[in-house]
Amino acid sequence: MEASRFKGMARDDQAQWRCISGCGACCRLDPALRQEAIDALSAEQQERYLAMVGPDGWCIHFNTGSRSCRIYADRPDFCNVANLVALFGTETDPGAGDRLAIACCTQQIRSEYGGRGRVLRRFLRAIQTRS
Repeated sequence: MEASRFKGMARDDQAQWRCISGCGACCRLDPALRQEAIDALSAEQQERYLAMVGPDGWCIHFNTGSRSCRIYADRPDFCNVANLVALFGTETDPGAGDRLAIACCTQQIRSEYGGRGRVLRRFLRAIQTRS
């Protein structure tokens, strides 16, 4: 995983997913880019998801200037990446959910902001396990 390439970053099995402010890469909802995610939703969730897609492909609730969600506290459950951590972590492998969320976020951040940008570096620092 990408985190292990950076000096001082946590090993893959030690990293814990965290959302960082000022990112919003996951708020790019363009169906042409997210079909696999849309297919995983229920029919009702798909309808809500598609209603949230703005003409530019970003969520209509995403403030692109501040890179923040206008409805963060009341966002749909499918917008809460922490749900991935809970859904995919298991008793025998509690880190599986973190690894999945980290991989998804890393891919989305790279896609939106580039692989060598400040947002990715901030995210990789944030996922280090705190002692």
